[in-house]
Amino acid sequence: MRLSRIRYEGRPVRAEIEDDRAFVLDGDDKRTGRSVELATADFLPPVVPGVFYAVGYNYRSHVAEHGAKVPERPEVGYRANNALTGHNTPIVRPEGVTGRFEAEGELVAVLGRTLRRASRDEARAAVLGWTIGNDVSAREWQHADRTFWRSKNSDTFKPMGPWIETDLDPMAQTTTVRVDGSVRAAFATGDMIFDPYDYLVETSKYITLHPGDVLWMGADSTVQLEPGTVVEIEISGIGVLANPVLTERHPS
Repeated sequence: MRLSRIRYEGRPVRAEIEDDRAFVLDGDDKRTGRSVELATADFLPPVVPGVFYAVGYNYRSHVAEHGAKVPERPEVGYRANNALTGHNTPIVRPEGVTGRFEAEGELVAVLGRTLRRASRDEARAAVLGWTIGNDVSAREWQHADRTFWRSKNSDTFKPMGPWIETDLDPMAQTTTVRVDGSVRAAFATGDMIFDPYDYLVETSKYITLHPGDVLWMGADSTVQLEPGTVVEIEISGIGVLANPVLTERHPS
């Protein structure tokens, strides 16, 4: 099953994706009889997380690229919900960003159950499904600031979607990043240092995770972004998350 959120008649609604249509769901997640074509659907992030967890340095090639140490245990960080945006919506590069402005294609776990002190089997059962994230970063800001407050969390820096795939083996997929149709990165999604369930078990020892929370799983490599291009993150078995890249413009 594929579950999403779209804007329908001016308001956010949940939708089930089948073939080339998005079917609007009611409060009990039953189809209402209303639908729109995917080509014209106004996609929102498929979930609004209570807590937005994120993983860094979870692929050995990424660790080596940055000359970092291989993590010895699974540790999560956090991102801000204001950075979330949906499929087909613009990534806006703020004024003042110079240097490396980069995308990272990431697998995202979406929680469907509460977890606390979970076993590995409980962690696996708690995942509602999987979606795609694009971790956009302004690297000069990342190095200049004491925290990641603007380099990782500026508005539109975290596209997510287009939907949640509930029937998937996430570790058997391939992640591909394209810019204007040209492949810039491709890697085995499952080649992680720690898998999603490692993170959920470790995190739930100390923190209660709730339905709707998301866990972004890190990336193998980074891809440079330029305004005027379109970046696509594809994870086999899920779909394609596409976003145009624009430069911030203030009204004159």
